[in-house]
Amino acid sequence: MHQVRGAPRHVAAGRRRLMLGGGRTLKQAHIHPHHERVSLLRAFLGSVASIFVTLVVLAVLAGVLVVLEPRTTDADTTADGNGSYSVPTTGAGRYGSGTLGPWQDLVRRISPEDQIRDTLTFDGIFLFGDSIAVQDSVSLERRLADSTGDSIAFHDWSGQPTSAAVDALEEWSRDYGLPRRIVMAVGTNDIFDPPAFAAQVERAMKIAGPNRTVYWVNVYASRTKQPPAVRDADLANSAWVNNELYEASLHHPNLRIIDWSSFLTSRPDGPTPYLRDGVHTSEPLGGSARNELITEAIKNSR
Repeated sequence: MHQVRGAPRHVAAGRRRLMLGGGRTLKQAHIHPHHERVSLLRAFLGSVASIFVTLVVLAVLAGVLVVLEPRTTDADTTADGNGSYSVPTTGAGRYGSGTLGPWQDLVRRISPEDQIRDTLTFDGIFLFGDSIAVQDSVSLERRLADSTGDSIAFHDWSGQPTSAAVDALEEWSRDYGLPRRIVMAVGTNDIFDPPAFAAQVERAMKIAGPNRTVYWVNVYASRTKQPPAVRDADLANSAWVNNELYEASLHHPNLRIIDWSSFLTSRPDGPTPYLRDGVHTSEPLGGSARNELITEAIKNSR
């Protein structure tokens, strides 16, 4: 037979045409390398643009969430309320100091839930206070962190009597549990009804239990803008509240009194340099002195 030396030209040529996607031949693909580079560049720039847009959207959403988030009242935020620390009073009242007016809309500072839980986790301190604590708690938090390393969570509300503070103590006990150290910086607003104070101290001690230490800042009030008779009543009612606190400490060895009243009355110049209105601390002298008493009491019982 006659041997075929090779395939027909059109067959050989067809074999050399290696077909690529889209029907292009290898030869055709190599003719336009610039187009492929442009396509790759476009794809890359498209990816970069998509990433950039995504980041911008996330940043905007984060900003919106910050704006919409409720203002918590920890030491780094502005306290909520109507801007007033002083509780309104009316008349002479039953005990000469007047009658406690509405306080629920007054300025307050309450730690957010994450701060409360962190304080528990790191064996910190819970503090329940009134307007003096609202004013001084930022500095107290810093002082404790520098001096003892303790964290602190606050429930400070201007004008609240001890009964409301103990309500908050009970609520936190139920919702979070309690640390082994609690500071009660309330009682000043009980000068309007001194007999009610003792029962609230007992209630607080029952909630805390015998294995926790409760530090209680006692009371000094003599409001400088009030008539002399009211100022005298303030002093008498402060002493009444303080005596009730002292009596409670005789029955509760885990109740430690922070004697703010004796500190003020024992100063060479009296309480005036330390109080701006006969109740609230002056800044920085009074606030620093009160916070130092609290800090030292905590340090001495560690």
